Formats: sequence, structure tokens, C-alpha cells
Amino acid sequence: KATTAMKYMLLSKIMQNRPQETSPILSSKSGLKYASPGIDAMAAIATALTERNLKKFEQVRGQFKSQIDEDAIIAYHLDDLNETLLEQNILRILEPFSRVEIEHVAELVELPLPRTQAKLREMILDGKLNSTLDQGVGVLIVFDREQVRSTYGNALKTIKNTSEVLDTLYGMAKQIA
Repeated sequence: KATTAMKYMLLSKIMQNRPQETSPILSSKSGLKYASPGIDAMAAIATALTERNLKKFEQVRGQFKSQIDEDAIIAYHLDDLNETLLEQNILRILEPFSRVEIEHVAELVELPLPRTQAKLREMILDGKLNSTLDQGVGVLIVFDREQVRSTYGNALKTIKNTSEVLDTLYGMAKQIA
């Protein structure tokens, strides 16, 4: 049970985006006491995440597949983390571009073209990426984030406040009459 608790503690540090905090836990007396392949897997994942290296993260997942897949909770969260890391890498890579070939993005992310295309489609549909795919030409067109003006919201607040003032004045007039 202690080994499982240790794995979950490491997983929580990893999922909170604090993988650097796993090293002190692993090098502590209790960390050394409960060393196991599952703990080694979590340590390797933390290292890959610290380096923000998607390729290394996926290699570690493949290397420790049996230790990761034996626990459904860890497997689920690491799948989620893998997708998040992929999204962060794609967004970081696309920052300097306004128009880029999808194949070039796949090379930079070091993933197969179909997986890269699928992830780009997903990010566009989820609103995480403001762009469009031109698959006829094989290009991703990235748009600048639109600056939303606060005029509409301010107008609604003004109307609401005016309505409240008029209601108050109506109530006062009713009392006087």
C-alpha cells in the first residue's frame, strides 16, 4: 500500500505541474525504502516533464508501459498529461507563424502527420487555437487573437443601472402620490 501511495503522491506532483518536487521525495529515506519499477516509471515521467520533452515523455511511457497500465488512474492521468503537453508544444511552435505547412509542424513536434492533423483539428474545434486548416494546400493559417471590446458589456451595465434608478424613482413617486 505504501508503494501505491508513493506513486499517487508523485502523480499528484506531476499533475500539479510541479515535477521538480518529485526528486526530494524520491531521494528521501522513505522514497529509497519503497523503490520499485512503478516508482522508477513515475520518476522518469517527472524528468521528461521537467524537460518539457514530449518525445522523451512518450518513450518513457512505452518503456514502463506495464507499470503504468496496471493502474487505471495513473494511465488515465498520464494520457491527459500527454495531450496537454502536446498542446503546449504545438502552441509554442506556432507562436512565430501566421501561415505554416502542416507537415512542417509535424516535423517540429516529431509526430506522424495524421496525429498532428488530428490534434490541430481538435485544438481548433475546442477554441484553443485560433486558426484554420487548409488541407487542400496542406497549410495551417494562424489568426491573431481578437481583442474583445468591453463596449457591449458596459452598455448592458449602464442599462441595468438606469433601470434600477428608474425603479427607485418610480417607487419614491408612488409613495409621494
